[in-house]
Amino acid sequence: MFVRIVKMSFSHENIPAFLENFELMKSKIRSAQGNCLLELYQDKTDPCIFFTYSYWESEDDLENYRKSELFNDVWTYTKRLFNAKPEAWSVDKLVSLQ
Repeated sequence: MFVRIVKMSFSHENIPAFLENFELMKSKIRSAQGNCLLELYQDKTDPCIFFTYSYWESEDDLENYRKSELFNDVWTYTKRLFNAKPEAWSVDKLVSLQ
């Protein structure tokens, strides 16, 4: 299992559109083959910055999602709202304490 972290930045006026679309799509994204968890975070000091954390069973599962019509729909809509280039990381979780 690994984690995909995506950092996105929006203009203030585009935040409601992003959140509305995320609300509509989050269950579909979470239901993608191999997706184990989906979380959305908003930066405490800059409310225009958001992060998604998604946990995937395998890199192939993420790649299949990234090639899907669902991803195309989500990303085509979201990327037009950005005010800066998004950043993304794929990381292995080494430790988790709960």
